Order: sequence, then structure tokens, then C-alpha cells
Amino acid sequence: MRAPPKPGLLLVATRELRWMQRDGVALVLALLVPVIAFAILTLTFSNAVIRNLRVAIVDADRSATSLLYVQSIASAPGVTVAERSSDMRDAMQAVRSGEAIAAVYIPENFERDLLARQRPQVVALYNRQYYTPGNNAASAISNAVAAATAALPHEAGPSGYKPGVLVAEQYVLSNPALNFAQFLLRAVLPTVLHVVVAIAGGYAVGSEFSQRGKRAWMRAAGGRPLVALMGKLLPLFAIFLVMMVVDAAIIHVLYGVPFRGDPLLVAAAACLLLIAYLSFGALLVLLTQALPTGLSLIAIFCNPAFGFAGVGFPVVAMGTFPRAWGSILPLRWYLQVLFDQAARGVPTSNSVRPFLVLAGLACLFFALAWARLRAIADAPPRREAAPALGLRYGRGVAIAMGNEVKRILADRSVLGLIVLAPILYGLLYPQPYLGQVLRSIPIAVVDQDRTELSRDLVQALNADEALKVAVRSDTLADAQAALDRHEVFAILAIPKDTERQVLRGEQARIAAYVDAAYFLLYSRTLQGISESAATASADIATLGARSEGSLVYAAITRGASPIEFLSQPLFNPTGGYANYVVPAAFILILQQTLLLGVASLGGAAYALGGGANRWLRSGARSVFGQALAHLCFALPGLALYLIVLPRVYGFSTLGRLEDLILMAVPFVLSVSFLAQFVSAWFHRRETAILLFIAVSLPLFFQVGVSWPVEAIPDFIRAASRVIPSTSAIDGFVRINQMGASILDVKRDWISLWILTVVYGLLAAMATSIASRNEALHER
Repeated sequence: MRAPPKPGLLLVATRELRWMQRDGVALVLALLVPVIAFAILTLTFSNAVIRNLRVAIVDADRSATSLLYVQSIASAPGVTVAERSSDMRDAMQAVRSGEAIAAVYIPENFERDLLARQRPQVVALYNRQYYTPGNNAASAISNAVAAATAALPHEAGPSGYKPGVLVAEQYVLSNPALNFAQFLLRAVLPTVLHVVVAIAGGYAVGSEFSQRGKRAWMRAAGGRPLVALMGKLLPLFAIFLVMMVVDAAIIHVLYGVPFRGDPLLVAAAACLLLIAYLSFGALLVLLTQALPTGLSLIAIFCNPAFGFAGVGFPVVAMGTFPRAWGSILPLRWYLQVLFDQAARGVPTSNSVRPFLVLAGLACLFFALAWARLRAIADAPPRREAAPALGLRYGRGVAIAMGNEVKRILADRSVLGLIVLAPILYGLLYPQPYLGQVLRSIPIAVVDQDRTELSRDLVQALNADEALKVAVRSDTLADAQAALDRHEVFAILAIPKDTERQVLRGEQARIAAYVDAAYFLLYSRTLQGISESAATASADIATLGARSEGSLVYAAITRGASPIEFLSQPLFNPTGGYANYVVPAAFILILQQTLLLGVASLGGAAYALGGGANRWLRSGARSVFGQALAHLCFALPGLALYLIVLPRVYGFSTLGRLEDLILMAVPFVLSVSFLAQFVSAWFHRRETAILLFIAVSLPLFFQVGVSWPVEAIPDFIRAASRVIPSTSAIDGFVRINQMGASILDVKRDWISLWILTVVYGLLAAMATSIASRNEALHER
């Protein structure tokens, strides 16, 4: 007779692996969910170069010269002329409805005014509410207009002295190809994985309280809580370590992005990240001793972590609270180590601090989870009595609606997801972005000219709201060291004899070394340096003359472009980061909280009442009545996110109430029917959270607000339309932030109604089939 296995670490780990195989959901969570999320994100960002952004053009002149500008814009690599509008009203309609991301206006008599040297205007209006596509379109249009202007025939102008100008030559550090997709993938893949890791750790521990037995777990560990916790998390650690390797392979093998730093340090940081979030998930479930509540808390803490990590919106621009909150999140410190080593290639010593903080958080969370397990190891399991709901028998619409209201009110976890979670997210999620725009970004200046001109340039840099000269270095090496330490984010080198070249009428080149590891910092810093150089050049042109005098005017106009190009942002004129990201994220939060709450309710109904409860929730009338109950409970969240919080945070609210209501009804109904459809097959309440919690970030990038839909492969874009948030985010943002009417977004509105009908039918059929199968099984 074979001796029983010896209690210890190996036995606990083996027991966990066998349970994962039997459970199925745990295996799907650990293996399939991250792989599917990685695949969606990799395909979404597979087109590294953004092309074919749609532009509407209004050519009121229709001359040979205006046609030159139209052709230049049409041949620009980043944009395509999608519409030739007859007037600006039609062009603005195209921008509001999504048919175009920008509009270009060439006025009447453009050619005549150009020949008369009256500097006619070309105006570009671009949609900055859709941040990345709008800014890319504006840049492409600007370059196309500049190219067309350079191609104009030049006539000899009046002679005279013209001073030289300062030209800021751009040297991109860390990401010389300016590949926005690779930058996003490097940050987003670990962000998705950290949510899955925390949920998996919480589920593994919580299953001992809901499905398995805590005493059997402790017996396998020989009664030692430390061994029990380590053995339980060890298989998950090994699985997710492989996922981290897959993450690195996607970036550095599939995309061919060079790795610049210390791979051992990054590997060690990845291990600490996994330990931290496995322990964190376990800790929250151990504290609550209730799996649904613990998983809900994990979701609330982990889902907004990307904003606090400082990748999309940098930490330097955040307020006190988001900095403090972000400092307790392991993800922030891991991403800093990852970007510093993998992207920036800084010396290992400069990554010691974030690495030690990450190690400290991992040890802290593990120690707290261990201490909590020790405290409850011998305590009897806590079982909550099933609430007496007093459900009415029948499947009419009114009966189903009333029964669903009772279920939601009696289930604290579901009530928290549908009603309380939107309030918490509404307060927490926007915090990192409320600084809106980047100001006083520290830069270093290496002034080797030391003249009045270089001092004026430094003053112009300090006067620009985007910049602050924080370091004055004698050498580029010293400035580079400050850049590696995150003391500055760019270096401006002013070479010797810069002033002499300007006074001789030559172009003087100054070198701007800008760190492109963080895109928002890069673009804002480069913009500030270019503006400061232009200001200093304008001051040079007026040197020695009264600002209102004719000499000044002559000096300026001699170097001026023959046309005036005006690029004007629409709908988000300040370029506020929160203005663009938060309204879109609010709609996704509403979908996810309602989806998880309703789907959890379906699993809970079966777990508590079996086939009888399944029968009460089945059929078309029951499904519709339950959806009406969900609509009632979703109304406070809708009002909070569409009316109250935008005004509290200062976002634009241009939408009419009736248009918002018309958009909200099919949105909520389609989400409710989708949740009822998928939950028809669930036997446990936690299945919904386990399967759907990690999809939020991949879904956000399918809409076109952050990443252009033109850069998303067609089949991914088409597949994303089956999720209500894809149409809902686009429609709500255009109505509420851009002043569109329901007719302007009729495509999104019709899509939501189609999803409502399809998912309603699927939910009715699925619940009926599941109920019939349960009845046959019980016989």
C-alpha cells in the first residue's frame, strides 16, 4: 500500500493544479483570458503607422492654386480626402458625425489675394476630442500645407537685411521611430495581465471558502499558513511568468523593438509584480472571506491602475492624491523599471529606487495576506444565510421586473457593482487626469554660446507654460545623467557661435534631445521648445527697432510665409487630457459594471435556487421585465456620468437631454440582454467577473477616441461592433462633448438597437434552453 503524500509545498501546489483542471473557469482565466486579450491588443496596434485619417475640404476658390493645396493634402501619407464639402456647415456636420476627423477651408479669392501678397488664410479645424487621431490629422495637414506653399513659384521681393532664425533640430531619444503602437503595447499588456493576476490570486484563495474546504487546504500544508499560501500561489506564478515572457516576445520579437537595458533586472521586477498582485488579490478575499465581494474590490482597485501608473498621463503633471495613490500600486513602479530599462536603457543604478519600492510592496502584500490567513486558519468557515426574497411565481413582464428588483436589493455584491461601483469609479478614475495639460516640464539647457541671444532663449523657455529650465549643465554628459534620473525630460543644446550665425543672416541650429519613451511628455516638450525658438527668432527680427515701427514690419514680412495657416482644435480647444479620456471611459465603466452585475445575478440565481430560479428568469417576457429593472438601476449612474460629473470636472456638456435619453435606452437594454444571454450558462456568480474583468482596456482602444479606427484592422473593427460600448462611447461623446444630435450619430444609434434586438432574442432563447435542460436533468 502506497504511503499518503507528505504534507507540504509540493502537495498544496499539486492540489491546486488538479483543482484548476477540474474547475475549468480557473484554467480559462489563467491561460485563455490573457492570451485572448494579448491577441486583440496586438492586432489592434498591428498598423504602426496611422494613415487615411478622413478629412473634409471646402475649396471656395476653386482655382489652380487652391487645387494645388487640395492635391497636396490628398497625397499626404497620414490623411485622405473623404469629402469635398460645398460649405463649412457640411464640413462641420461631417466632423460631428464621424465622417471626417478634420475640415480644411480655402477661402474665396485665395489665388487673387496670394498674387497680391495679402497672405490669405488656409484654415484647418480638427477634432481634438478624439485626441490621437485629431492631433495626427492636424500634423499631417500642416505638413501638406507647408509642402504646397514651398511648391509655389517665388517672386523676387524687396532686398534688405534679414537676420537669421533659430531652428530647433529634433533628436528623438528612446523611441526614434516614434512608434505610438509599440509604446502603448509595452504599457497596456502588463496592465491587462496585472488585473488577471490579481483576480486569479483572489479566486484561488476564495474558492476555499465557496467551493472547497479551508481545512483540507491547511491539512495539505501541514497546518502551516505560510506553506499553504505559497503552495496555492506557486502554480499561478509559474503560469503568469510564462505570460510575461509572451508579453516580452510580442514587443521585442514580433515587433522587433530593441531592448536597451538590463534584462535580469526587468525579469526580477516582473517576478515581483506577479508576487505583489497574487498576494494583493489573495489579501482582499481573505479580508472579506466572501469571494464575490473580494473579487469586486479587486476590480475596483486594479481597473483604474493604468491612469495612476503615469504612462498615458505622466506623474509629473498629477496632483497630490493621484501621486500618493499611484505610489502604493506595484504596477506604477514596475512600468517605470520596464520603460527605464527596456525603452530608455538607463544605467541599472537609476532603476534601483523603483525596484526597491516594488520589492517592498510585494513583500508587504504577501506578509499581510500571510498574517490574515494565520488569523483565520483555524476559524470555522463563515457562511452567509441565503436571503428570503419572497419572489412572485410567474414570468410576466411586471412580475419579472419586480422579482429582479428584489434580487438586486437583496444581493450586496450585485447592488455594489450596479449602483455603488459607478460612484466610486466616478470619484477615483478621473483623478490622475485632472491636471488636464502638462505645464512646467523640467528640461536641461547646455549653453555653450553664453551670449545675449542664448540668455533670451532661456528666458523664452521659462516663459513658455509647458517648460521649466530645471538644470543648467556645462556638458551634454551631465545633462544626460539628469535625464536618466528623471530630473529632466529633454535637453536643449545651444552651440557656440549661435548668435554670430543669426546676425550674419544664417540659420542657427540648436539641438533638442527629447525623450520619447512617454509620448505625451515628448510632444508637449517639443512643442514648447519649438514655440520658444520661434519667439526668440521673432525677437531677433525686431532687434533695434520700435515694436510698432515700419522697420519691424518690413523685417518680419520679408521672412513671412506667403500664406497664413491657421490650425484650430475643435471640441477640446485646451487639449485637456481628462476632457478626452474620462467621458469615454465613463461609458465603458457603465457597461462593465452593469454587465458584471447582471451576469453575476444570473449565476447567483442558479446557485441559490437551481432550476426553479432558472425557470423564473427564462423566456422573452421575463428577460424583458428584468431588463426594465436593470434600466431603472442604471439611471443614477447614467445621470452621474452624463450630467453631474462632467459639470463637476469642467468637461463640455453640449448634448441635449432628449438625445442622451434616446442613446441611453438601447445602450442599457443591449448590455442587459447581453449579460442575461451569457449568464444563462453560468452556475456561479463569480464566473462573470472572472471572464470579463480584463476586457475593459482592450475594448477602450476599439472606439477610435484614443487609437484611430483607420489604424485598426477591418475584421477587428467589425468584431468590436458586437460590443455595445463601441457604438455607445462614440455616440455619447459626439452628443455630449461635441454637440451632435441623435441624427448625427444615427449609425451608432441604429447599431445599438440592432444589438438590443439580437441579444434580446438570444437571451430569451438561451434562458429557455437552459431552463429546459435543467428540468430534464432534475428528472
